[in-house]
Amino acid sequence: MAKARELKGRIRSVQNTRKITRTMEMVSTSKLKRAQDRVEAARPYAERLAGVIGRLLTPELAARYPLLRQPERVRRAAVLLLTSNRGLAGAFNANLIRETRGLLARLRSEGAEVELHAAGKKGIGFFRYQGETLRTAASDISDRPGAADAQRLVDGLMEQFIAGELDAVYVVYAKFNSALSTPPTTMQLLPVAPPEGGQGGDADYILEPSGDEILGRILPLYVRNSVYRALVETAAAEHGARRTAMKNATDNAGDILETLTRTYNRVRQAAITQEIAEIVGGAAALE
Repeated sequence: MAKARELKGRIRSVQNTRKITRTMEMVSTSKLKRAQDRVEAARPYAERLAGVIGRLLTPELAARYPLLRQPERVRRAAVLLLTSNRGLAGAFNANLIRETRGLLARLRSEGAEVELHAAGKKGIGFFRYQGETLRTAASDISDRPGAADAQRLVDGLMEQFIAGELDAVYVVYAKFNSALSTPPTTMQLLPVAPPEGGQGGDADYILEPSGDEILGRILPLYVRNSVYRALVETAAAEHGARRTAMKNATDNAGDILETLTRTYNRVRQAAITQEIAEIVGGAAALE
């Protein structure tokens, strides 16, 4: 019965594991709904900002704003990677890291000097292990990021870009299309690409203060909001990926339990049959 006892121990272990993964799945499902609400709430503001910039922007104004400066060649670039602080989310972080490595390789092959910035313990840990120098590393951003987190991450990069120390800034994040579709995405943050929606001159309203001053205030807000959206979409994508991973783990644990239970019953039946045969044999020997 040694094997039966061993199987019984494994069954208890898998049952405990299934309870944990099932609980984590339920927690991620609850957090996913709230994170998805934050993503949907962030979109209208971003669309309105883009619409205002698109209607106010003219070629004459565009030439006066450093955040719109289009360099002839990217000689120095910055990459901001957003990952999660925790694992157990399947290939979520690995896909973001793979996207970042590809972007770094492409920029460096084009002759650009690249500095890496990372938010999230998983991305920070991987690139430090690889010997990559991180200019900044933020590991204290929760799965409920706020506007202040986005400002902290991007304001220094904006200052470098305005000063001419950077020619381009990219952010790598998980785009939240749905709970099952969260592809790693590279977005060019700076220079700001003129949003679609028109090139000035067609507005039918009076501006106070001037369009020039409004653009000067809105452009930094637009950049910060782009990073904020990337943060909330990555947070929602993390919960979606963890829910899927934990559901798969729970289902797999169920399959393993079924196999182990069947094997245990077979071993136990064989042991009982053997004991019966020994009793019958012993009784026959006494006759």
